[in-house]
Amino acid sequence: MTDAAHSFPAEDEARIAAATRLATRKLWLRRVAIAVLVVALAWTGWYLLWGRDHVSTDDAYVGAEVAEVTPLVTAPVSAVLVTDTQFVHAGQVLVRLDPADAEVALAAAEADLATAQRKFHETRATGGALGGKLSAKGAAVAQARAQLAAAQADAARASIDLARRQALASSGAVSGEELTAAQQAAVAARASVAAAQSAVAEAQAQQQSARGDLAANQALVAGVSTATDPGVLAAMAKLDAAKLDVARLTIRAPIDGVVTRRQVQLGQRVTPGVPIMTIVPIGQAYVDANFKEGQLRRMRVGMPASVEADIYGGAVTYHGRVAGIGGGTGAAMAIIPAQNATGNWIKVVQRVPVRITLDPRELAAHPLRMGLSTNVTVDLSGGGARQ
Repeated sequence: MTDAAHSFPAEDEARIAAATRLATRKLWLRRVAIAVLVVALAWTGWYLLWGRDHVSTDDAYVGAEVAEVTPLVTAPVSAVLVTDTQFVHAGQVLVRLDPADAEVALAAAEADLATAQRKFHETRATGGALGGKLSAKGAAVAQARAQLAAAQADAARASIDLARRQALASSGAVSGEELTAAQQAAVAARASVAAAQSAVAEAQAQQQSARGDLAANQALVAGVSTATDPGVLAAMAKLDAAKLDVARLTIRAPIDGVVTRRQVQLGQRVTPGVPIMTIVPIGQAYVDANFKEGQLRRMRVGMPASVEADIYGGAVTYHGRVAGIGGGTGAAMAIIPAQNATGNWIKVVQRVPVRITLDPRELAAHPLRMGLSTNVTVDLSGGGARQ
């Protein structure tokens, strides 16, 4: 009886312990279930209220449309007025070039213009002289024709005299000497007529030549003034080009921004098309955010976006808009696109660049620099236009 009596309490304690463990397990399972339910409800609430209408990425960097400063003329550098990291305003002088060569070219262009203007005036003045010459040639033609008429009259008279003497020669009334003289006079008269005809032709030819010279001169000056003469216009164009080259000796900032990568030194001979510095417009910075392809399903141009830059952390939030969505993924637009024709291909989630423009006032209050890392969130419920 004693052993049986002692065995019952031990069994009761085991059952109690088992029941306690079971109750504890159920309690923890209930707590875990409640925690999971709370987390699920919280996640569901977050997704319904925020997550489904917002996409984010930390693969985003600050960019800007930089301005490359390049000289437009070849000349030595006489002064460099800025340094790297210096902020400049549009129109501010950056570099001055030696003006010696350009000033010589300008003086030569001015001389060429004066020569062209003088030549035009000479051409116009020549027209009067050519008109007088044409009149003189006309008078010469008239004189030659008069001389021809006189020669023809003399020839006709000589022919009549010869015929009369030939008729009397058979009767002996005219001597042989007189007949010979008459014949010679008739030949001389005919020669004079031929010479007069040649003189008329020559005078007419000279008149035609003078008329052609006058016509050519009139064609050069007809309807043209000193300001519209082609030769003068060409010289003026060269003069304008020379003045432009002189103006380009002073290189100015095209935009507001920070000087970066200054590559010009005093005395260096610069050439057109070779950049000498870069200006970064920090007041017009934007963000290029690389979103995963699955995040672009509902994204549209014009949707609002918020940006946090690592330089300021969460203390500063920029507000902007989606300005554009890239036409291809980063891999597709690379210089050497990826080839997936091998047998060990592994699918990689692609990213597409999205341009985010920022509020200029916020940028002025908290400037950004190119290349800074940012976190971008786009509100997909903010409308926007289909691209």
